[in-house]
Amino acid sequence: MFLSVFDMFKVGIGPSSSHTMGPMVAAARFLDMMRASPFDFHGLRASLHGSLAFTGVGHATDRATILGLAGFLPDTYDDDKTEAALAAITETKTIVLEDLGTLRFDPKADMIFDYDHALPGHANGMVLMALDAQGDVTLRQVFYSVGGGFVLTEEELAQGKATDEGDPVPYPFKSAAEMLEMAKTSGLSIAQMKRANEVSRGCEQSFAKGTQRLWQVMNDCINRGLERDGILPGGLSVRRRAKGIYDALMAERGMNLTAPHTINDWMSVYAMAVNEENAAGGQVVTAPTNGAAGVLPAVLRYYLDHVPGASEKHIEDFLLTAAAIGGLVKYNASISGAEAGCQAEVGSASAMAAAGLCAVMGGTPEQVENAAEIALEHHLGMTCDPVKGLVQVPCIERNGLGAIKAVSAASLALRGDGQHFVPLDAVIETMRQTGADMHEKYKETSLGGLAVNVPNC
Repeated sequence: MFLSVFDMFKVGIGPSSSHTMGPMVAAARFLDMMRASPFDFHGLRASLHGSLAFTGVGHATDRATILGLAGFLPDTYDDDKTEAALAAITETKTIVLEDLGTLRFDPKADMIFDYDHALPGHANGMVLMALDAQGDVTLRQVFYSVGGGFVLTEEELAQGKATDEGDPVPYPFKSAAEMLEMAKTSGLSIAQMKRANEVSRGCEQSFAKGTQRLWQVMNDCINRGLERDGILPGGLSVRRRAKGIYDALMAERGMNLTAPHTINDWMSVYAMAVNEENAAGGQVVTAPTNGAAGVLPAVLRYYLDHVPGASEKHIEDFLLTAAAIGGLVKYNASISGAEAGCQAEVGSASAMAAAGLCAVMGGTPEQVENAAEIALEHHLGMTCDPVKGLVQVPCIERNGLGAIKAVSAASLALRGDGQHFVPLDAVIETMRQTGADMHEKYKETSLGGLAVNVPNC
């Protein structure tokens, strides 16, 4: 099983990898299908289903879909250009593409939220349609946004593309047990095996540059979040808190009476800074999703800024180890809140971050696996119930607590010898089963939990 670091971590925009980035990517793929078609097209239409419909407005799914149909992509997103494009589409009720011409599209009529008809393949389903001059559908494609910005067509999902192994790699572990056995046999760390797999698929030089960019975007996101205040968009009037907390922490530095548990506030503020930026639609890195994007950067920043002897040369090993664990979770369970609740998002992120931190602090493969197991085990059953469908409450604080759990899990694992009672594979399978049993109202539909017990205005 191979899932690249650059699949696990994608540069994109907030507020959601599955509800914002995924639909934008799906729309871009649909444009390619139109370009390859022999038909002439005169209009476009889109319908959102399942979780994409129920929480689409709060996650800006409609906006992302329209922008995708207008030719925009998450990794090259330009806020000024997109605002101008949206204004033009709303005013003219058309989308103009250089190679496809002028296409009719009225956002009020052609962007459909279908709350009554869920699609069978996944909770995050959407249908994109191209129309002829008479308004009849001449090209139609079902897409599923399966979490973390991953998108599959209806046909690809049916063909098992979600678990496609691709070309052979040197260390094709599909489970934590296989990963540990290969590490023992080869004498390599998890990061070294993962790196060998990555290099076998591409240029070593471009891989190094790619990982550097990932951390740069993550760290820049933290810094922006620590500098900005104000009210987050969406109507809940949630205040940005990261800047105020950070300023207070900086003012307390050097004071002899600072309590030891204040270190938890540092971990939390780094994570909250990222997720406040995500909630505002800023540039983030999915890790493994946008809703959980703050956990891993917060733990890595904690390591670099607060752990004696930390070194930036270990950033790549941190990301490689984390991606290896994330790949196992995605392959054997889910990283989608709409599929398995927040245990699949913040829980997976915490496990990935715990593994990465344990690795760069000298942990053995067995200790790394133990760290991931502890972190994921103690997120089991966590629901995804965002108030008003916004990635704000409880998501922002939840990332802070996910980071704290990750550091605690790594520390506990490092205090042991790697031997433990519950294997990571068992926890991943338990998470999958728990997600399957979880009621739909707790899986990113905003129909239960905090979403209905907290006033939305």
